[in-house]
Formats: sequence, C-alpha cells, structure tokens
Amino acid sequence: MIAIIEYNSRKHKIDLSKPLDISIAIDTSKENVNAWYLDDPKISPVSDGDWVGSVQKGADVNFNNIQFNPHSHITHTECVGHITEEVYSVNKELSKFFFLAEVVTIAPEQLKNKDFVISKKQLQNVLGNKKRDAIVIRTLPNLSDKKSMRYSNTNPTYLLEEAAIYLREKGIEHLLIDLPSVDKEKDEGKLLAHNAFWNTQGEIRMKATITEFIYVSNKIKDGAYFLNLMVAPFENDATPSKPTLYEII
Repeated sequence: MIAIIEYNSRKHKIDLSKPLDISIAIDTSKENVNAWYLDDPKISPVSDGDWVGSVQKGADVNFNNIQFNPHSHITHTECVGHITEEVYSVNKELSKFFFLAEVVTIAPEQLKNKDFVISKKQLQNVLGNKKRDAIVIRTLPNLSDKKSMRYSNTNPTYLLEEAAIYLREKGIEHLLIDLPSVDKEKDEGKLLAHNAFWNTQGEIRMKATITEFIYVSNKIKDGAYFLNLMVAPFENDATPSKPTLYEII
C-alpha cells in the first residue's frame, strides 16, 4: 500500500506494507534487555483461588499480569516530565506521530577518562545541512545482543551536553538512540544531555521527546525515512513505544 506524504511542500511516497520496526519488546521467554539495577520484567497469569488465568492450566482465556519499568525493560519514549518536579505526561504532550527522520550510524569517541561518547562534531558530520524532525542514532558496534544487554554498572556510551545542545539548536524534536540513556549512567544527577535537549533552563520544549532502547538492524541503511512514533497510552513521563520507519520511494 503506497501512501503520499506532503512535507515542506514536497510530496513523498512510502510503502506502508514494508514497516521497519526499530523497537525492542519485553520477552520473558529469554534474557530481556535491562538497565538501572532492577529485576527482570514479569509476565504471569492471574491467580484467584483455584483459578489460574492460563488456557494451558484449564482457563478459558489467558489473563496475564505484566510487571515492568519502561525505562529499564523496553523501548520507551519520554517527555520532559522525566526530569521535572512538575508532572508531565508524554501521552498528553506528544500529539503528532509522523516525522521526517534521519538514520545515522556513529562510532562513539573515547575520552581521556575512558568514557565512550557521542560528540557535537560527529553529529555535525552526519547531519550537515539536513533539516529533520527526528534523528535515529545507531551506535557501533551494532550487534544483536543489544536486544538483551544487561547495562547496569557498565557505563554505556552517552551524549555529550554539546551534542544535545546542537540537536536542540538544529530543531530536532525527537531523539531516538539505541542506548539506555542519552546521559552517563552515574553523573551525580546532572542529566546534562536530557536538560540540554529539553532546554530546561530556558523555554522548555514540551513537545520534544527522547526515545531510548531502540535497535536498528544493520539491514537498515543510513538516510532519510518517515518515522511513525507509536506510543502506548500511559499517563506517565515515559511510555513503551514502537518506533517504525518507512523508506521513502
């Protein structure tokens, strides 16, 4: 099914029958992606006396409880409410879901303190003069074990504050990355990249979002795509999401 999208007075074609899913699901049948020192997510049937909500155990339906944290266990999209005292819900702040995005691949740089980071210069090199609503960052090495990585206490790659400022000033509204956070795992609560991207010291960018824990297959080439940023309707600072790309044809 071919759809025509008009963007910046130009018409683009995408094939809706060929979605490119870049989300990581909760899957308790195997080792689940995990960060922030929490136990793994749990999916289990409801028990009520002798009744167990499992067809295998004699029930008419499967009726499961799910226990998880969106920041720790699944691809999730968050708004500025993630770091503000005032409560904001991504479900209310994100009111549009289709954006022109640029997929980029970056090999993180190593600082003198041994941290691996994404710098402003690297983003400038891959974005150049392109005007995009969203950026999808794939970091190297890009192995499938990102979908089951145990990130706690590993000091993963993160964005430098200068990189987040650059994306904000370039007008990027939606930042997607294949890491547990855009910030350093332990940074004394500074959250420099989060604060810079949402501009918390100025006019807060209420409609801007950060999506973490994506996985971009190596089969997906760098370049321009249309992004469908689908989110679950949780009234919370962050919610599970299923970002999906469509090639422009």
